[in-house]
Amino acid sequence: MNKTFKEAFKVTMPVLLGYLSIGLAFGLMMQSIGLNFIWAGGMSLVIYAGTLQYLAVMMFQTGMSMISVALMTLFVHFRHMVYGLSLIEKFKDISFFKKVYMIFGLTDETYALLTSSTVPESVKDDVENYYFYISILDHSYWIIGSILGATIGSLININTEGVSFAMIALFCVLCTEQWFNLKSKVPIFIGGICALVALFIFGPDNMMIPAIIAIMVLLMGDRKKLEKERIVNE
Repeated sequence: MNKTFKEAFKVTMPVLLGYLSIGLAFGLMMQSIGLNFIWAGGMSLVIYAGTLQYLAVMMFQTGMSMISVALMTLFVHFRHMVYGLSLIEKFKDISFFKKVYMIFGLTDETYALLTSSTVPESVKDDVENYYFYISILDHSYWIIGSILGATIGSLININTEGVSFAMIALFCVLCTEQWFNLKSKVPIFIGGICALVALFIFGPDNMMIPAIIAIMVLLMGDRKKLEKERIVNE
């Protein structure tokens, strides 16, 4: 095991614990509607979209139309377009195939690690693989958790009501970690205020897209100042 992989594994430990938990919860939910570990693991392998996979359980149960599924996917993961824009510079020198996989594997938690963790001095000359290992390790945790959950669910009868809250709990943990790691707290305050305003105006069912647009506009408007602060702090 090389040093780059070891360093990537260390930094992904919080995601390992979180993904095993929420992946297990997803697997339990899949088993509860009659879909075994092959379905759970397969979805986590080729779709790999935590929030959407939880919603997919509901979609399977209700027989939602393909158009509705497509729109739901767009709304739920619209934020990834913003993530991608902010990583253009970081990914520009990464080889094509690794870049394609890392774009596919860009979850909220992986994004948090890629943007907030400091590359260890020992792997400064292997940054490409360091980022790649972070992405692939996070993906593997999710797959393993999903398979474990569905397998356990097939052996033990478990009430899955409320297990989807595990995803929210992981977001809270990562947000807390971002708070302590980031020098400037401005982006966090902007995100929180925009989310609260959107919640108040549009309600919980329609707040996501307006909140994301507002956050993107405000952060882009203050980009030069935030970039200067980042350079100074580094």
